[in-house]
Amino acid sequence: MSGSLVRLDLHPLADHGWRQRCREQLNQSGALVLRQFLKPQALEAIIEEGNAQRHLAYHTRSKHNVYLMKPDDAFPADHPRNRDVLSTKGCITDDVIAADSPLRQLYNDALFQHFLCDVLGEEALYPYADPLSSINLHYAPHGQELGWHFDNSSFAITLLVQKPLAGGLFQYVKDLRDADAGEMNFAGVDAVLDERQPVDVLEIDAGDLVLFRGRNSLHRVTPTEGEVTRMLAVLAYNTQPDIALSETARMTFYGRL
Repeated sequence: MSGSLVRLDLHPLADHGWRQRCREQLNQSGALVLRQFLKPQALEAIIEEGNAQRHLAYHTRSKHNVYLMKPDDAFPADHPRNRDVLSTKGCITDDVIAADSPLRQLYNDALFQHFLCDVLGEEALYPYADPLSSINLHYAPHGQELGWHFDNSSFAITLLVQKPLAGGLFQYVKDLRDADAGEMNFAGVDAVLDERQPVDVLEIDAGDLVLFRGRNSLHRVTPTEGEVTRMLAVLAYNTQPDIALSETARMTFYGRL
């Protein structure tokens, strides 16, 4: 299956040495970009599907702090723990993605999952138990953005489907905190939000697969500019079976259960 979707000439998913180099790159920089991961015809099919299903997208505009937590009254509103950033996006959910979609074929592909496990250092990966959360396709037309935040999960797997004419840049600051040690690094967050801290940009083109560890690395996507909508597929897995996104989160992100 992978051979019909993935440029195996560039990305030999079964090759042990290649996987090891991918793992080292991810561990060293917190991000792995596999360029031209998809074959052109697979990418075209996903773009077609994305355009055809776009009218089904649920659009949200939300203010949140970078920790994605409820505000803490122990701190003032302008404290980095509580400072609001803005995220705006449209999204179609797993139940809308067709059975024969290249996105679903890739998501379910055994070789692809084995490659991910090896690179991420996980025993196994499982889909979400709820019908909405496993595969999402995000749309960011002109002016829409993803505000600065830390991820709750230890890794994210995304595929850029369509690159905008300008904007839509993935910016990040690697290892700004150690979440496992309970670190918040308010001073570091403040510096980023005030644009006093240099940030890195991950150069990504349509068809590139990205593995990113965002639990400790603050990141955002800058506003899209121009008439070409940024389209991004999120391939979401769990490291344990039978886990669903909470009903609160599903209502927030998707507007339904």
